[in-house]
Amino acid sequence: MNKTVNINLAGVFFHIDEDAFLKLQRYLEAIKRSFTDSQGRSEIIADIEARIAELFSERIQNDKQVVNSSLVDEVITIMGQPEDYLVDDEIFEDEPQASRQRRPQGSSKKLYRDTDNSYIGGVSSGLSHYLGIDMVWVRLLWILLALGSGGTFILIYLLFWALVPEARTTSEKLTMTGDPVNISNIEKKIKDGFDSVSDSVKNVDFKKHGDRIKEGFDQVSDNISDAAKKVDFQKQSDRLKSNSKNFFDTFGDVLLFFLKLFAKFIGVILIITGISALIGLIVAFFTVGITNAVHFPGWDFVEASNMANVPIWLMSTLLFFLVAIPFFFVFYIGLRILVNNLKSIGNVAKFALLGVWLMALIGIIVIGVKQATERAIDASSVSESYLDIKQGDTLNLKMVTNRNYSRNFYRNSHGYHITRDDNNEKIISTSDLRLIVRSTTDSVARLEIEKVAYGSNFDIAKERADNINYNYDFANNELALDSYLTTNADNKFSDQRVELILYLPEGSYLYADDNTRSFHRNSSWYNDILDNGQEGHYLEIITDDVICDTCPTDDDDDSIKVNIDINGDKGSLKINGEDGLNISRDSLNISINGEGFKAEGTDVKVKINDQDGVSITTDSINQ
Repeated sequence: MNKTVNINLAGVFFHIDEDAFLKLQRYLEAIKRSFTDSQGRSEIIADIEARIAELFSERIQNDKQVVNSSLVDEVITIMGQPEDYLVDDEIFEDEPQASRQRRPQGSSKKLYRDTDNSYIGGVSSGLSHYLGIDMVWVRLLWILLALGSGGTFILIYLLFWALVPEARTTSEKLTMTGDPVNISNIEKKIKDGFDSVSDSVKNVDFKKHGDRIKEGFDQVSDNISDAAKKVDFQKQSDRLKSNSKNFFDTFGDVLLFFLKLFAKFIGVILIITGISALIGLIVAFFTVGITNAVHFPGWDFVEASNMANVPIWLMSTLLFFLVAIPFFFVFYIGLRILVNNLKSIGNVAKFALLGVWLMALIGIIVIGVKQATERAIDASSVSESYLDIKQGDTLNLKMVTNRNYSRNFYRNSHGYHITRDDNNEKIISTSDLRLIVRSTTDSVARLEIEKVAYGSNFDIAKERADNINYNYDFANNELALDSYLTTNADNKFSDQRVELILYLPEGSYLYADDNTRSFHRNSSWYNDILDNGQEGHYLEIITDDVICDTCPTDDDDDSIKVNIDINGDKGSLKINGEDGLNISRDSLNISINGEGFKAEGTDVKVKINDQDGVSITTDSINQ
């Protein structure tokens, strides 16, 4: 059982066992001794501690995990020993440059915003470090993309500005440029910062500070000389050999590279998909859903179908959040794939967006239920008119169209059109008409018009049915029926339809035009006596039926063909179109065909046909 202690490293709390704590303490004290007289010593130590805390945080799975000695050894290997970085490059002047630029394990390049070289937010300079491209070209590319996309990439730039963290600490600035975050580079970075500050300071006593710097360099030189004597080159050689990779390690690295490349590609696809959808939704929301600045061609149908009378701005807002929030997370996930160190939007923001999305979903469901209830009840409005058609008269029936409302003679039970009348009012028109012809014992004909509509309750449905406009014209024994119905757009499209029931006296005649075919169906459900195919013929009205003398008839003989052939041990039965009926049993044979009836037995034969009449023959009688 090991004893654990709690430490505060760069403002981050860790649980660490006692052995690991002592090892880490000795390591940090050795580093402090190495930079005793160095300029910026406190800043160097603070950044080293911050880097160690960062490495611990990356490797700890949860807050309760304890930092052990193996983890401390791993971090020390990444950061390097203090004496390893006190050796000046001059000692290895004869060695190739590449051998001295060994990048420790764990170093990698990450995307940060470089505010030290920024004009606006440091996004372009950060991307230039991450991609290895000069800042000038990155900034020029942003400008071209912003102009070419109509401002779309300005929004992308703002999202990068908000989500990509700024490189504040020395370790973050080193990670941004891809340099190893170790003691040597941290020291060099801080000293470079001091040098840049000193260059900008005027009226400084350079001689005084020069002497101090000279003394510092002399001391560093002495330290380097002492450290060089302590370097165990054999140990370093063994370490290089032990770290050499075999074939399988190389293959694994190559495979991992391609997997990472594929993941980056997926991230790019997600970013493009998410940002494209978000831009389209934002444009549609502000131009169509709220301001109606752009008249969307199908928006009239949305308004006409809105039977629940939900405000368009409310429906647009709910739909926007319902669709936009998932696409925002698609974009965010793609960005997280590309940028390892992307700032989290925080749990508060995540739960807030989830709450907004759930409210939008519930709102859409409520609107959908309300919309569905608008078709719960149907009501009708019935009117009838008498036509001066009596027994013996002929009624000519036809449909008429209107170029504004209906241009063809076709019944449409679902679709509708939106147009404007002479007063520039929006009008809904549809061809949902049904024509039914029935016989009556009344002396004159009559036309019954039933208008039907739906609503959430009977009163609303009845009002919508009453507001249906339908017209016809009757003159000189000719009935012209409109092939459409209309209603004001304020009544919404609530499946309005019209049923036309034409009652004709028995003994009268009907001539239906061909353009009525689509509007009627002969059916027992509607008791319609006008059948399809009878258009264009004069029909005599009888009780619940019509007589058509000029309609084509089918040939029953040609329409029915039966072929039956049954054979048994004691007889046979054959029925076909050529031989007719033939029955054979024992000594009896009966045939019925076009030649008549013929029966043959052992003692008697019977034959009946048109030529011979009836003929009966026996052994002794022939009649």
